[in-house]
Amino acid sequence: MNNDAMQDITTRNDIARDIIAGFASVTPTLADVFGFIDSALADVPAVVAELHRARAELEAVRLDRANLLAAMRATIGAHADGEPDPLYYLRDELQARQDRPQGHRGAS
Repeated sequence: MNNDAMQDITTRNDIARDIIAGFASVTPTLADVFGFIDSALADVPAVVAELHRARAELEAVRLDRANLLAAMRATIGAHADGEPDPLYYLRDELQARQDRPQGHRGAS
C-alpha cells in the first residue's frame, strides 16, 4: 500500500465520519449507534499511521539484510579470488552499521 492509497483511505474515512455525523443529527434515537460507528472509524487514522511506520521499518530491515548479504557474498568472492583480506567486506559493512544513526540502520 503506497502513500496515495493510505491518503485515499484517510479521505474515505473522513467522509464516512461526516456522513455518520449527519445521520446522527437527523435521527437522535440512533445517536448511540452512530456514536459507536464514529468511534470505530476514529481508530482508522491511528491504524494507518502504524501501518505506515511498520512498512518503513520493514523497508529498512530489508535494505539492512541486503547490505549484509552483499558483504557476505563479497567476502566469499574475495576468498575465492585469493584476496589477502577477504573479511574486509564484512568488517566494512559492520563498521558502517555502527557509524549510522540509530534510526537509519538500513540506509547505505
